[in-house]
Amino acid sequence: MATTIDIVVPDLGDFENVEVIEILVTAGDTVEREDGLITVETDKASMDIPAPENGVIEAIGVAVGDSISSGDIIGQLTMMVSDTVVITPAIRVPEQADEPAATASKEPQLKSGGKQTLTVPALGDFGDVEVIEVHIAPGDKVEVEDSLVTLETDKAAMDVPAVVAGTIESVLVKVGDTVSEGHSLAIIDAVEALVTSEAIAPEAAPAAKTVPEPAVTPPAAPAATPPAAPAKARTLPAIDESGFSKAHASPSVRKLARELGVNLIQVTGSGTKKRILHDDIKAFVKAILSGQAVATAAVGLPKIPSIDFSKFGEIDIQPLTRIQKISGPRLQASWINLPHVTQHDVCDITELEAKRQELKGPAKERGISLTPLAFVMKACVTALQKFPNMNSSLADDGKSLVLKKYCHLGFAADTPQGLMVPVIRDADKKDVYEIAAELAELSALAREGKLKAPQLQGASFTVSSLGGIGGTAFTPIVNAPEVAILGVSRSSMQPVWNQSEFVPRLMLPLSLSYDHRVIDGAQGVRFTSFLGEALADVDSLLKAIP
Repeated sequence: MATTIDIVVPDLGDFENVEVIEILVTAGDTVEREDGLITVETDKASMDIPAPENGVIEAIGVAVGDSISSGDIIGQLTMMVSDTVVITPAIRVPEQADEPAATASKEPQLKSGGKQTLTVPALGDFGDVEVIEVHIAPGDKVEVEDSLVTLETDKAAMDVPAVVAGTIESVLVKVGDTVSEGHSLAIIDAVEALVTSEAIAPEAAPAAKTVPEPAVTPPAAPAATPPAAPAKARTLPAIDESGFSKAHASPSVRKLARELGVNLIQVTGSGTKKRILHDDIKAFVKAILSGQAVATAAVGLPKIPSIDFSKFGEIDIQPLTRIQKISGPRLQASWINLPHVTQHDVCDITELEAKRQELKGPAKERGISLTPLAFVMKACVTALQKFPNMNSSLADDGKSLVLKKYCHLGFAADTPQGLMVPVIRDADKKDVYEIAAELAELSALAREGKLKAPQLQGASFTVSSLGGIGGTAFTPIVNAPEVAILGVSRSSMQPVWNQSEFVPRLMLPLSLSYDHRVIDGAQGVRFTSFLGEALADVDSLLKAIP
């Protein structure tokens, strides 16, 4: 049987015309009682408007930006009534335990504990702690350890659990209230335990004494005090506390973050005033799973402070380019997840440069710009064949290496939109001239923003050359899931000792960054040494590919 009812805004206290900041459901969604439907925000707090019953959303009649007040109808819900038999109050009547028929039953029955006041447990040194979430409403059934409210101090957040099971009669606090130890939170019609009728029978007489006195609340205090310790056990871990205390998010978003193990301080909100929405949590989790972002909670990285720079002087805000938005999280993930080591070295390219100058003219006649980078990449091919671990990736399980039989070389291209890494595929099957021609072609496409997706994918090793700009050395970030990247700086004439005198030689600085989980220091320096030897043997580099 199904009944359609109006979804009515509950009592919002002293607030009216509260702004709707997020719609959490759409028509056709199946919801359970107390699931958030919309999120509203006042100047002091935010709250979710919950589903009044289990059912299917027929319509939501408000939009983000609308204002609502207590009693407004915000949609319709088709309420689904289950045929499941619910435990009725009759089984809680102690007199049934006196009858032989009742004691013969093996079905579980609830033993009444009467109405009690649920209070705030010991909070240590804290007083006047703010209520940031209320998880219960009149009529809710709660079990022991179910969360009643969430409290937040300047250092931590904690859930206050129910110390007895039962049905909530009334809620005595709301979001934004401040409470201290002993403050009343709710009135509950408590049940002491879930027991069989066999266990109830011998205790029928004591139970009967509690029934005539359901309105007496003082006895509740002794019962609530001993189990107060579990509240501390439910305190969030330190890293989560800081994230939850500073995050701008609604209760349902906080709940989702807890369920998914997300530290809210790491999530960038896309809502009004940088509010974190449900979609932001889901997008963050997807980014973690796809490797586009990294969770920093495990390493306890502090958040960079937010500063209003305009108070110091005039500023101009420029949005990041699309490429910067994409590459930034990937570089951060690589830097945090991969233990980087950088091996700095220099190699003699005196003969290579002399030969290049000799061949540059004839190459230009063929329409090829024979740059030093073409020779470096050709030498990298030779070195990668000598050291296959450099041309690998760590398997997802972290227990094996994926050795690649192909050699696709990426190279960093400086463009007006930001850094891009085009890929020269099968570089091991191309000679220096072919590599030089493809370098020029891909660089031009990168600057024009016309690279296609396959031209940016599949690199097994990357070269980042700053030689045309300057610098003596730098620490390039490994382009994960690759395990190494070669940085090339500007060559310079330097005095080199030849066992009898110093002679001027053109020296090229190399900076090899690698994943220390795969490459150790000895392998790193052997690679750069061999690469230097390959660059010195220019005749071998110029041999045509068969």
